[in-house]
Amino acid sequence: MSADLLLAAVVLLASCVQWLTGVGFALVAAPALVVLLGPGEGVALVNCAAGVISAMGLAAGWRLVRAGAMLPLCVAAVCTVPAGSWLTRQLPEAALMLVMGGLVTVAVLLVMRGVRVSALRGTGGAVAAGAVGGFMNSAAGVGGPPISLYAVNAGWAVRDFVPNALFYGVVVNVFSVVANGVPTMDSARWTAVAVAMAVGALAGRGLAGRVPEQRVRSLVLLLALAGGLGAVGKGLWAYWGGLR
Repeated sequence: MSADLLLAAVVLLASCVQWLTGVGFALVAAPALVVLLGPGEGVALVNCAAGVISAMGLAAGWRLVRAGAMLPLCVAAVCTVPAGSWLTRQLPEAALMLVMGGLVTVAVLLVMRGVRVSALRGTGGAVAAGAVGGFMNSAAGVGGPPISLYAVNAGWAVRDFVPNALFYGVVVNVFSVVANGVPTMDSARWTAVAVAMAVGALAGRGLAGRVPEQRVRSLVLLLALAGGLGAVGKGLWAYWGGLR
């Protein structure tokens, strides 16, 4: 399978998952796109696509956004986005793969366990989660896990979490695109990505209600974990090759 077909398949699957559950595009897409395109281009593409998909999903649920609760999350994220972007420019590719894969792997494991942390409550918890999420989003393309952990510790219901996570996704990805730039792809590859996003959205909306949400969420986390471990493996392989 060519790189372009693999790219389209990853984007299609991630888009389908996003429309099935309301979240999950970056978790599924980021590790795979980093392996396929490299850290810089992969993260930049995830930022662009995740921002667009978040905006589309938010169009139907923006009235449920908790502006007061989201303010400290978003402000903290905006402040740390430049740090994550700076890190990606300083480290060699092998180290970046290790950092990104490690961040995704640890974040997914924490979300899987539903870790309860008293520090992730109240305004202080929102600032901490937003700051870590902004850094991770611009550095690794995945800023959702810290927000998920905050929501778990704040006792948010799924109905409250999804629109607020989408709002956060729009804000943090806009600033991440400004910091990281737009990936340099030809028109054919951009077209493939756009078509894959559209087909994935249609498939996800068609499957919504037919597939148990909990099963889909488990699949999202398993795919993200596999992708994170794959990125770590590629980073170790590249690092080992550089030493030889």
